Amino acid sequence: MGSSKKFWMGMFLGALAGGAVSLLDKPTRQAVKEDFSKVSSGVAYAIKNPNEMIEDIKEAANKVRTTVEQVTEDVAFITEKVEEIRDVPPQVTELVQGTKETLRKIAASGQTPKHIDEQE
Repeated sequence: MGSSKKFWMGMFLGALAGGAVSLLDKPTRQAVKEDFSKVSSGVAYAIKNPNEMIEDIKEAANKVRTTVEQVTEDVAFITEKVEEIRDVPPQVTELVQGTKETLRKIAASGQTPKHIDEQE
């Protein structure tokens, strides 16, 4: 357990050292300063307006819920259609088999096949 603690302490200190070294570069310092300013102003606004933040979170949660419901409905619809399509091949096979048998009977009887639209 002790060596694990040393490992994580070393990771933390190494990250701090790496961060400090990277701040020696002026453009990096400026970018970090700007990012920190944006984040701190956002946090300050959220603290001053907690109700607005709560409403935004509720709105986002409702959008996610609606999207999940819609996706669930879409998946159910697609699943239903896939099941319907699975049922079609046996029906087509039966139709083709029946047509094939009818054509064999016509060929065996020597009759000339009539066009479907022709009247008898």
